[in-house]
Amino acid sequence: MKTPSVIGEDFAGVLGAAQRGDEGAFARLWRDVNPSLLRYLSVVSRGDHDDVAAETWASVARGLTRFQGDEEHWRAWLFATARRRAVDDGRRRARSRDLAVGNGTDLDELCVAVRAARPSVDPADVVLAHQAVEEAVAAIRSLPPLQAEVLMLRLVGGLSSDVVAALLDSTPGAVRVAAHRGLKRLSQQLDRTGVTP
Repeated sequence: MKTPSVIGEDFAGVLGAAQRGDEGAFARLWRDVNPSLLRYLSVVSRGDHDDVAAETWASVARGLTRFQGDEEHWRAWLFATARRRAVDDGRRRARSRDLAVGNGTDLDELCVAVRAARPSVDPADVVLAHQAVEEAVAAIRSLPPLQAEVLMLRLVGGLSSDVVAALLDSTPGAVRVAAHRGLKRLSQQLDRTGVTP
């Protein structure tokens, strides 16, 4: 169930350039994983997941020169950093009793960005794809927290069971069980609503 790398063979070169201060290379790293990161944070963060993502990227930028590893290690480091920022944000909110909720993504901005990046893409297709993704994330968000987080890290983050287990201070077997139970629960929800996968 491992997600294929997006940058692939170019990863070492892109990472090296980003570590030397190349903004274009850092932007490529950001574009590769930020959509997945935001989806993950929308499930595990109780606050404004855009703010938590910004804190995550700021932390990653500060530590980028010290990072060593391949693309899988990069994604694991990024999601571990995001998880820590989400936990910190939750603690701050609990202390201050601030229960503000983020506004989510503006579809108009998304369509403009996609049109600029790929002029041949139909904005209607972007809206439909965005809606499907949001519905899937909402369904995962309805799961018990552990199952939701495991599924987001595995499916959206593209992390292996071993990496997820290390992030969650668990075992790979427990991660696989949580993923299986989460998928089974999602399947039952779809059966109840009459939706066929």
